[in-house]
Amino acid sequence: MDSIWKAAGIVKDSTISLGESALSFLPTLVIAVVVLIIISIISRILNKAFIKFSGKVNLRDSLSELFNKIINITIWVLGILIIATIIFPDFTPSKILTVVGLSSIAIGFAFKDVFENFLAGILILLREPFQLGDFIECEDLEGFVEEITVRDTNLRKTDGQRIVVPNAMLFKNPVHVRTDKDERRITVMCGVAYGEDVDKCRKVIKETVENLDTVNKNKEIQIFAQAFGASSIDFEVTWWTGSSPLEIRKSRDEVVAAVKRALDDAGIEIPFPYRTLTFKEPLKVENNEDQSE
Repeated sequence: MDSIWKAAGIVKDSTISLGESALSFLPTLVIAVVVLIIISIISRILNKAFIKFSGKVNLRDSLSELFNKIINITIWVLGILIIATIIFPDFTPSKILTVVGLSSIAIGFAFKDVFENFLAGILILLREPFQLGDFIECEDLEGFVEEITVRDTNLRKTDGQRIVVPNAMLFKNPVHVRTDKDERRITVMCGVAYGEDVDKCRKVIKETVENLDTVNKNKEIQIFAQAFGASSIDFEVTWWTGSSPLEIRKSRDEVVAAVKRALDDAGIEIPFPYRTLTFKEPLKVENNEDQSE
């Protein structure tokens, strides 16, 4: 019976000790909660102020969102450090920064690609090498830019497919911005027979291209005899039109079809390859009339 009373006394003393510790820790906990509320209020105030500022300077939505995230992360990291020093007085800021530094090295090695894409996304958003709606090409990928985030860029191909491209790829490799200007130059090759008059052919092609709707009349149309082909004199036909993929395909279709009709109407031959077959042994020719009898 005495052992039971002793155990009960130990439990009682432990409970009282825990209660006293909790009561002594309560002011510190209240201060930490107050600091947390203040941090939340400051974060909201700064976010609203930055939204107003970004609206005045016409900052892009994606870039504004990025800066908002950076501001929030910075505020909350500082707030957590302050709360940690309040709750654990022995855990000084220098010790916390040491732990954070060592942790960041380990995390950096583990998530190298993630941080690489994140930093590349920040630089892309700041430099703006291309914008939403631009048609770009990088390596074997091409499409319209639909969205730029801090990690990746979403492209929409002309066939409707969406491509999610890591920002590091766009940052480290050459990117062709096809729609950076409103106009682009197009070149097609056109062959005429060796027996045709070169100057006449050049004149027919140029007059035809000059009268087409999709061709820019304000820029020079260039028609050059380019090379001696296997069975033709090859002309290089160059003109300017819109820069979007649809405008380029429509203009190329119109030019090729119109030049073909014009050469046919002018009696100019567009040759195709001829082949002569030589057999080692004479071929036996059968008379179909003899077989029918």
